[in-house]
Amino acid sequence: MYHIPVLLNESIEGLSIKPGGTYVDATFGGGGHSQAILHHLGNGRLFAFDQDSDAGQNIPDDDRFVLINSNFRFLKNFLRLHEALPVDGILADLGISSHQIDVASRGFSSRFDAPLDMRMDRNQDLTAAHIVNEYDEQHLKNVFKKYGEIRNSGCIARAVIRARNDGEIKTTFQLAEAVRSCFPAEKLNKFMAMLFQALRIEVNDEISALEDFLRQTPDVLKTGGRLVVMAYHSLEDRLVKNFMKSGNLEGTIQKDFYGNHLLIFKVLTGKPIVAGEEEIKLNNRARSARLRIAEKI
Repeated sequence: MYHIPVLLNESIEGLSIKPGGTYVDATFGGGGHSQAILHHLGNGRLFAFDQDSDAGQNIPDDDRFVLINSNFRFLKNFLRLHEALPVDGILADLGISSHQIDVASRGFSSRFDAPLDMRMDRNQDLTAAHIVNEYDEQHLKNVFKKYGEIRNSGCIARAVIRARNDGEIKTTFQLAEAVRSCFPAEKLNKFMAMLFQALRIEVNDEISALEDFLRQTPDVLKTGGRLVVMAYHSLEDRLVKNFMKSGNLEGTIQKDFYGNHLLIFKVLTGKPIVAGEEEIKLNNRARSARLRIAEKI
C-alpha cells in the first residue's frame, strides 16, 4: 500500500457499513480505504474505481473485491454492467494520491525535475506539456485562474509564452524557472503548488469528472445509502457541499407546488470533518482535507 488514507476512521464510520451490503470506493489509489471497508464487510461486495494503471499493484486478494480500471465519472454504467445496482454506500477521496506525487516521472510535483506529464490515465493524449506549450495566452490565464485560483494568472500566462518562445518547456523545473518572477520568493512553493494543481485539473478534466460522478450518485444509491466525499481544495468542496445540500451542483434547493423543499440527501455533517493535529503531523496531506457525509432520503 503506497497511500496513507486520510480521515480513515471518520470516513469508514460515515459509510455505516452493513456486513452484507454493496459498496463503492470511487478512488481506489493505494487501497487503504478499500482494505478498511473489506475489514468491516461480511459477505458483501466492494467495487473500486481507478483510472491509474499503477493502482493495479494494490489489488487485495479478496473474492468480495472488484477493481474497475476507469474514471469514476462512469460510475453508473460500470455498476450496471456488474449488476451491482443499487449500492449501500459510496466513498470518494478526491484529488491526487501520495504515490502520484512521489513518483518523479509522473510530473505531478514541482519538487522533482521531470517531464511535464500529470496524466492520471496514461492512455490519454493530453499532457501538461501540451497545455504549457500549445494553449494561447488567454486560455492559459483562464486555466490558472479557474483551477489554481491564482490572482496574478495573467503574469504567469505571459511568462510561459515568453519562455516557450525561446524553446519548448519540457520539464517541471523549466516551468518553475519560467514563472519564478511572478511569485514572491518566500511563497514560491505555495504558488507552484497552486499552478501545478491548475495544470493537473485541466489535464485530467477533474472538475467535469466530479460533476458527472455527483450527478449519478442519487440513481446509484439505495434509500438510506451513504455518500462520503473528501475534498482537498475549495473548487471540489463547494461542488460536494452544494450537491449534498440541494441535489444539484448550483446549490439551489428546489421546491414543490406547495413550497416544500425537494431534497435528495440528508446532510449528516453540518460543517466538514477535518483532521486533527496528530493526523496532520503523520500525514501532511490531511491538512487540507474536508470530509462531508450525506444519506439518501
